[in-house]
Amino acid sequence: MTETSVSDRRKGAAALEKGHPAAPDSIAPAPDAGGARGGPSFADEGAPDGASGAAEPGAGVEGAEAIRPDGAKDAGAAAAPAEPVGDALEVPGEDGAGERFFTVGAEAVGLRLDVAVSRALEVSRAQVKKWIEAGRVTVDGRAARPAERLSGGEAIRVRPPAPRPARPRPNALSLRIVYEDAVLAVVDKPPGMSVHPSPGHDDDTLVNALLYHLKALSGIGGELRPGIVHRLDKDTSGLLVVAKTDRAHLALAAQLQARTMKRTYTAVVCGVPAEEVGLIDLPIGRHPVDRKRMAVVPNGRPARTRYRVVRRFRRHSIVEASLETGRTHQIRVHFAAIGHPLVGDPVYGRCRFGAMSRQALHATRLGFRHPETGAWLEFTSPLPPDLTALIDALSKNEA
Repeated sequence: MTETSVSDRRKGAAALEKGHPAAPDSIAPAPDAGGARGGPSFADEGAPDGASGAAEPGAGVEGAEAIRPDGAKDAGAAAAPAEPVGDALEVPGEDGAGERFFTVGAEAVGLRLDVAVSRALEVSRAQVKKWIEAGRVTVDGRAARPAERLSGGEAIRVRPPAPRPARPRPNALSLRIVYEDAVLAVVDKPPGMSVHPSPGHDDDTLVNALLYHLKALSGIGGELRPGIVHRLDKDTSGLLVVAKTDRAHLALAAQLQARTMKRTYTAVVCGVPAEEVGLIDLPIGRHPVDRKRMAVVPNGRPARTRYRVVRRFRRHSIVEASLETGRTHQIRVHFAAIGHPLVGDPVYGRCRFGAMSRQALHATRLGFRHPETGAWLEFTSPLPPDLTALIDALSKNEA
């Protein structure tokens, strides 16, 4: 069987490669790793060639912007010390944060509102802009715009949001722990659960649940991401490995970087791919216009996704996808790029079917070497109810 490689279409390139070998099916008990619980698949043989790849740690930091007194951006320049724009008075706020009041002085006449507040309170202009857009900043008692110019004498009221907790709180959330021993755990994340806290979302994440259910987590990922070795999108369900010690975290991260950790996903896509087995080899980077989205771009980072069509319907298909790299939204971006977006994906496709309200993507299989014993561990996760219902509906309507 041949495998079609989809490369940058602007170059008109295509490659043919041999099929990707599957993971070992043989299972044997591994040495006890500190009192394991759960029923994983173990094999002390070598990990399969071409096992899935790295969610590479770290991301480039965009260049800092200095703000000129007129509010314009001066990229790459150092920001000169700013003159004060008025004395701020702090009083207790309604939501627990201190409310700030100040009157615009002569030195701030002509400044943009977001620039003036940023200088007065010594917080970033980007943060102030969010506050203004959320209605947390008023000028003379009325709502305002970030770009509004000040004429002097205005009374400005600022209601910053309550500060985030320094460390995530344990939450008593339901969590399926597939396997656990002294140094790691494998969990089955439900759809709709973020992996770690983010601004405005401090609770009800996987990290909050892990802090409640597990006695220890590695600290390498930082206070907001304890134990997190790799991630899934909020609305992607399935398997994740979590480190309980720093040593295990480093070993698991090394496997991701070396692309020896196997991660296989089940997805339902729109349309029917022409080839039964294929390789999507397209670079991924930030969308040139919408910076919250990813896209296939010429100067993006290398990204490779192997896939196999598991079942064909008239207008949809079930595919199994394996990552060779770990770019943000990789599977979703890649399948959209070849004309087969995931069913229900609200960002990269407009393909809807039935009641599916999220991207139809589930992390079905996870395999890696145990960081202490060296044994090959492999786990599988059944499809969640919404994906099962979607496939049942397709079976009835498009058989």
